Amino acid sequence: MSTFLKTQWYSERVRRHVTFARWGHFGQPVLIFPTAGGDAEEIERFLMIRALEPLIRAGRIKVYSCDSVAGQVWFERDTPLDHRMWMMNQFEEYVRREVVPAIYMDCHTDGIPIWTAGASIGAMYSVAAVCRYPEAFHRAIAMSGTYDILRFANTSHYTHDYFLSVPMRFLPHLDEAHLDLLRQRFILLASGEGRAENMEESWAMARMLGEHLVPNWVDPWGPAWHHDWPTWRAMLPKYLDDWTYP
Repeated sequence: MSTFLKTQWYSERVRRHVTFARWGHFGQPVLIFPTAGGDAEEIERFLMIRALEPLIRAGRIKVYSCDSVAGQVWFERDTPLDHRMWMMNQFEEYVRREVVPAIYMDCHTDGIPIWTAGASIGAMYSVAAVCRYPEAFHRAIAMSGTYDILRFANTSHYTHDYFLSVPMRFLPHLDEAHLDLLRQRFILLASGEGRAENMEESWAMARMLGEHLVPNWVDPWGPAWHHDWPTWRAMLPKYLDDWTYP
């Protein structure tokens, strides 16, 4: 089984204890964002680590994950919407300012390029990480993505924190220096077309990226693939195998 490490600390940014997990000993670092309100070990419980095991064991990837703090708060219906949006921004800052340095330290390499991945709302965060922080994150594999989650709050109102956090909102306002670096990155948008899937989410995100000349690719998997873990366990090993082929 893969080398597993779990650490916890208190984050002042999100004002709670957080968990950070790693599987593997060597290879390209890949940060996988959980779905919705998942935690750092969700990908092991849902057998994603088992699916990635050959790549991990071969030293082609090191897998990292963190608690989906923002997702947990987002679905707390009794929490004020403004606070939920504040947490989205704080979560992304926590990822950049705390998780990224932890990955650098674990890899013994400051500035090592990090790839991201995620499914559903985790796909949005994987894209947001690359678009917002292209100096740290270089590629994203976004699966079955939901890229503008206001519909889950039944509102059209959003705050500046939400604007800063959601690439569908902030991409049109990035300055040229930021875009010049982002245009050296790559985002893959994969989705099935089966139960609970919505390919239009991926096409809409791709159009936004394309309008700003950000390299991306949409990969439709067809109606046999549903919005569920068996789909994502098929997708992610395939892409990472292609991208890390020795």
